[in-house]
Amino acid sequence: MAVLDRETVAGRVAGFPRIAADRPELKQAAVALCVTEQGGVPTLVITRRAAGLRAHAGQWALPGGRLDAGEGPVEGALRELHEEIGLDLGREAVLGLLDDYVTRSGYVMTPVVCWAGPVDGFAGSEPEVAAVFEVPLADLDVDPVFETIPESDGPVIRLPLLGGFVHAPTAAVVHQFCRIACRGEVERVAGYEQPVFAWR
Repeated sequence: MAVLDRETVAGRVAGFPRIAADRPELKQAAVALCVTEQGGVPTLVITRRAAGLRAHAGQWALPGGRLDAGEGPVEGALRELHEEIGLDLGREAVLGLLDDYVTRSGYVMTPVVCWAGPVDGFAGSEPEVAAVFEVPLADLDVDPVFETIPESDGPVIRLPLLGGFVHAPTAAVVHQFCRIACRGEVERVAGYEQPVFAWR
């Protein structure tokens, strides 16, 4: 496999023909696909949501959330990185945007790709984040598991991670990012379904 560095990933993300979801009636949100480095190995920041949250408690997630008034996806993703894991990045760290993902709970989620490089540590927001992980991109660049459900025509996508599974929307976004960043492939994820428990 070719060496994955900032220049390679930046070029692949910049060349990606992103598809935006024109759904102004829905709530707008952003998530950060934040690449860090451990010993020169690119890793992706993934959080475990706190157990006490109202929605999606204990699930794997990317730093992110609903946009504030007047915010764009880049500003929102950078703010959430600071609020959730204590990481301060400027706009120069942003490599680009991936496809919007429309969630069953009524959000348009815009993935923002950032390159942070080596990071000394994180300050997780206790009300929101139970733990912060840096997962090597090579461990995430794997074949997803697809499951059919009677409630939808689209396959439910799951990615194996640390002995369990990441579900959509996080799994869909991470899968797309790994196909682009690691392989230089164009992968669409709009048709990938979330598990029914995440629809509310």
